[in-house]
Amino acid sequence: MFALAKANNLVSQEASRKACLFFLLQHISQSPKIRLMKRFVFLLVYIFLAAALAGCRSPAANKDGVEVTVDGDGQFPAFLVGTWKADEGGWEFVFEPDGRISSAIVSIGRAKLQPGRTTTVPMQMGGKGVYKPGPWSVQYSHEQRELVVEIAIDHFLVELGDNVIEGRTRDFFVGSVSAYGRYWWADRLNFPEYVVNTEKYHNYELPFDPNDNPRESILFQKVPESK
Repeated sequence: MFALAKANNLVSQEASRKACLFFLLQHISQSPKIRLMKRFVFLLVYIFLAAALAGCRSPAANKDGVEVTVDGDGQFPAFLVGTWKADEGGWEFVFEPDGRISSAIVSIGRAKLQPGRTTTVPMQMGGKGVYKPGPWSVQYSHEQRELVVEIAIDHFLVELGDNVIEGRTRDFFVGSVSAYGRYWWADRLNFPEYVVNTEKYHNYELPFDPNDNPRESILFQKVPESK
């Protein structure tokens, strides 16, 4: 109750939702029972704040489509700067020295996107894919060595031959970075809203049950810089 009251107080003072998140995570991590589930709790708290405290965002911090929050000294660690590629799903993130994501390859159509820019790419089966990114965010906790990434696509349309799928999606990645900064074990939680158009189905909304949405564990590895 104290944690929630403190969070509400921060909101009333127009603090960012990220500051609220780090406070709650630090409070939660003090519980021995919950510490074993730290990664999952971190993700749940983040998603709760992303939905409930969206009005706390600072427009200046969000002007380029990416919001970055780093606890402690506020310095994004150098070992995270660069390209991180997932072992499955096609995901890839490029982190800049200030923590922003300058580009990301998403699983839908394996398209390479840039924050705040609508991207159109040709598809292998013919047609095109159009992607309009939503707000992205990056968080890092020095104390927990925890990295959190949020990738939102406000609208996409992908043509697969005569079939079309469109909608929007929101993905959360949260996990610990290895001691030497080469691996990031992340849990992914996806919130999709998909509508398909095929010869058989027209404007069919694919069912999604948020109560039955298992986490997907993904290993990201830092790509060595070419010399």
